[in-house]
Amino acid sequence: MKKFFKALLWIVILAGVLAGIAFVLEENKAENDAKTAIVAEENNTVLVRTEIVGKKPLDLGFSVNGNFIPSQELNFSSEKSGRVVKVMVKEGDAVRAGQVLATIRVDQLNVDLQNAQAIYQNAQKDLERYESAYTTGGITEQQLAQARLAVENAKSRIDQININIGDATIRSSISGIIADRKVEPGSVLSPGTTMFEIVNVAQLKLKVAVSEAQVIQLKTGDQVKVTASVFPDKEFSGRVSFISPKADQSLNFPVEIEVSNNAAKDLKAGMYGTASFENEETQMAILVPRTAFVGGVSANQVFMMSADSTASIHKVTSGRIIEDQVEVLAGLQEGDILITSGQVNLSDGTKVTPVK
Repeated sequence: MKKFFKALLWIVILAGVLAGIAFVLEENKAENDAKTAIVAEENNTVLVRTEIVGKKPLDLGFSVNGNFIPSQELNFSSEKSGRVVKVMVKEGDAVRAGQVLATIRVDQLNVDLQNAQAIYQNAQKDLERYESAYTTGGITEQQLAQARLAVENAKSRIDQININIGDATIRSSISGIIADRKVEPGSVLSPGTTMFEIVNVAQLKLKVAVSEAQVIQLKTGDQVKVTASVFPDKEFSGRVSFISPKADQSLNFPVEIEVSNNAAKDLKAGMYGTASFENEETQMAILVPRTAFVGGVSANQVFMMSADSTASIHKVTSGRIIEDQVEVLAGLQEGDILITSGQVNLSDGTKVTPVK
């Protein structure tokens, strides 16, 4: 009997131990399930980088790129027909206004001039005789008037031939450099035949295009710092000479800047240049990273994070682009939490987790 109670006691003790073990295991399972639920919830969120929206000082100065063009460019054409006798310049030569570039054969014109001079002399002699005869009543007043008209016509003929002889000496109408020579001695010209291409690079123009926000800061006569892409260490002096009153198809405004070349004529037409418009004034503005924009700055959409860590897409109005920052004119307030990266995995209402 005593053995029976002892065995029963061991059975009760064993049952209690097993019950305790079962209880502990159940508690551990509940704890593990809770942790798993937390991890699962965290894994359903998207990791993003954020930035608190605030105003920053905005420098009103800006830079734009463009191309240099010559201040003067002329396709020099012949006004008269004839055969080229001599060409005095070659490509690359510097010429001044009024300099002789080529001559055209004038043999026939010289003959015509001699004939015209002979006719003029005869007309003058006839006029002298008519004037003497008129005083004695030998001729009528009408005959005297005709004699005077003959002298004037003969003189006009001489003047016209001299003009044609002068046109046979081809002179440059501008100062510049011969960029292209299209005639050789012996070439036969007709009126309108292109003979030379002359460009003036002592003064050039830098053609740029600025936005509507930038154009309102400019006026003709403004001084501008200019550099060329191939000479980044050399600075040239520029002056705004033209501001278009009308935007182009891209809604930018063409602007021309006169630039004085240096003595070495380093600047060439067709080079790329940069105009730096300086402005000492600054203003406070909301600036955000370009990376915050979804689909590019022109899409004007960004994601913001709400207080419950939910992403929501917002429409904004972008302004000037300053390097990697974009001015936001409307759609954001100071203190808003802006999502600056990780947007590729976001949609409206997605849970997010900000990371540093």
